[in-house]
Amino acid sequence: MPAESRRWETLEALKNSPKGNITFNPYWLERGEDILAGCKEAISLSSHSGVILQRLGSLPPQRSCLLGSSSGDSSPGLSEQIPASISSTGSIPDITAKHTTLSVTTSLKSEHEQVNALQAGSHEAKDEDTEADVGEVSSPASLPAISLLSPKAMETAGRIIKFEEEQREKAKVALKLRQEVQEKLMAAVASSGSEQLKRFEEFMELKQRQEYQSMRDMMDRETKESIGRQEKLKEEQRHRMKILNLRLREAEQQRMREAELERQRQAEGRERLRNLNTIQEEILQLNQLLEPSTQTKTNLPPASLSSFSTRGNQLCSQVSEVVRKTAEGEFPSVEDMTVAERALHEMRALIRLMQEEVAKVQERKKKEQEDEEERRKQVEQQAQQEAQKKAAQSAKEKAQRKGLQNSAEDSTLKWYKELQASAAQCAQSFEQLNSPKDNQTKKLKLELQKAATIPVSQISSNSGSQLREIFDKIDKLLSGRAVVSGGKSVSTSQHPQGLDFVSYKLAEKFVKQGEEEVASHHEAAFPIAVVASGVWELHPRVGDLILAHLHKKCPYAVPNYPPMKDGTPVEEYQRILGYRVDDSGVEGQDSFLKRMSGMIRLYAAVIQLRWPYGSKQGSFPHGLNHGWRWLAQMLNMEPLADITATLLFDFLEVCGNALMKQYQGQFWKLILLLKEEYFPRIEAVTSSGQMGSVIRLKQFLETSLQSRQISPPKGQLSSNFWRS
Repeated sequence: MPAESRRWETLEALKNSPKGNITFNPYWLERGEDILAGCKEAISLSSHSGVILQRLGSLPPQRSCLLGSSSGDSSPGLSEQIPASISSTGSIPDITAKHTTLSVTTSLKSEHEQVNALQAGSHEAKDEDTEADVGEVSSPASLPAISLLSPKAMETAGRIIKFEEEQREKAKVALKLRQEVQEKLMAAVASSGSEQLKRFEEFMELKQRQEYQSMRDMMDRETKESIGRQEKLKEEQRHRMKILNLRLREAEQQRMREAELERQRQAEGRERLRNLNTIQEEILQLNQLLEPSTQTKTNLPPASLSSFSTRGNQLCSQVSEVVRKTAEGEFPSVEDMTVAERALHEMRALIRLMQEEVAKVQERKKKEQEDEEERRKQVEQQAQQEAQKKAAQSAKEKAQRKGLQNSAEDSTLKWYKELQASAAQCAQSFEQLNSPKDNQTKKLKLELQKAATIPVSQISSNSGSQLREIFDKIDKLLSGRAVVSGGKSVSTSQHPQGLDFVSYKLAEKFVKQGEEEVASHHEAAFPIAVVASGVWELHPRVGDLILAHLHKKCPYAVPNYPPMKDGTPVEEYQRILGYRVDDSGVEGQDSFLKRMSGMIRLYAAVIQLRWPYGSKQGSFPHGLNHGWRWLAQMLNMEPLADITATLLFDFLEVCGNALMKQYQGQFWKLILLLKEEYFPRIEAVTSSGQMGSVIRLKQFLETSLQSRQISPPKGQLSSNFWRS
């Protein structure tokens, strides 16, 4: 009975172990859990199994039980116990029983390994916790095996193993069914997706065909509409062509009529031009009769001769103005011919009046000669030799000074005096600003003076854009707008006398630049002159002030040779002639000529240049006609040593090319007159130490007359300059 009770205790121990507590849950399949999850736990004995093993160990060998492990780690302990039992008992049946126990243990181990291999193959898709449990069951080290010598125990173990195999088979069948269901479901989903893809492709093809058809229809409609528009445009084009052809025929007829009228106008213009040339030639010939050189034997009073000559020159100037227009490529108008014919009639009347006066004078002279004849005969023999010497000397002096004046014409002097009076009046108008009493006015004066003079000092031939900026700044200042000078904003409207002050100082600075900058660098005359010309055109008062300053510093620009009045100190007279006089004395001749040359070059550049961005509708207030007047009056005045040759050379070198293009044949006549008649007079008054300027002028005249051409001056501003 004790042995039977121990068996029941053994079964109770197995029942209470995790291996014996097999659970079942009908919701395993729904949750995707493994049916054998409870069988994969590691086999372990309860706390009661230790007591049983101790009791079994105290029994004889043939009735004891052996606990062992199928793992490789517990096998050595088992092999040590088995030899110990054999050695203690030494009975053959016990050894056989032990051998049987080991074989059963080995067979259980192999069966557990097979079960674990099947479980591992069927559950490799499960979660990580399930895989860990299966690994623990399949591990040989975690599967302890119990071998009981009792047949009942062996039968129980076999039933447990069989039950586990049945559960595994059921799990395999359930898994297989589930896989088949999943495969069918996947096949059904794949088939449905394939069909849907086919329907989608058919639908897209249908959409493409519909779009293609709609595009074809739209293109057909647009083609029909474009064809209709083209037909309409062709019809309109044919209609316009008809109208254009009619207009072209009318335009051609109009052109032919205008061409005929132009030919008639040209023929009439050429006829008027020939008549004008004839009138000018006759007036010039008649004017030669009025010259004092041709009236030396008429014994007319000098006042009468001067009035006749002045009026004759005025009439020649009127005709020259008309001829100047023809030199620009235009034909003289009927009004011009009327002016020229009126001048010719007046010149003829002037000649007749002069001849009548000459006749009267000759009659009076004849009577006086008859009265004096008796008295002269008495002293004729005594003073015959002296009279002959004096006559020869007088004839020689007259030949040297034949037909030339020592001062400017009356109209020129009147113009000169008006300019000087205007400049003096302007200077007097800003006397309050020029001599300020308070600091604020003094500061404003300095700022206005800087704003007027600094831009002129910055004029150079670097670029056209810089020149335009300077001009705009000067124009703004003269227009009363604010400009920035020295970082401060200043305007002529800040003082009632501001505009007069700025105009005066600006004109003075322009002339000073010619006196200093142009005198040293001849090419600088053109950028300074073009800015001065632009300012002159927009602000004529500044131009008059420029002329006034120029005439005051260089009277030869009038031209005028001021006579020395009685009581005038020598230094003051030299200052009037243009010399600089200071405490150290009068400046040298070379310095004087250099300054006069710079100012004449600036004047020659101003009269031929116009500001390119200004209005070109009207004529320039001081153009080439004033250059022609200056040159003609210079040739009508007695030459001065050194200064006349210098100024003529500088003027012609700068302005000769422009005068040649403007006056053409008349200009070459004037140059020929200068070379053949006036130049010998210059040589006669020039000493041997002053021949440098005379030689330069002679070479210039000879080269120009020989080539019939005057080269453009150096430093002239080209069209590319204004794009820089």
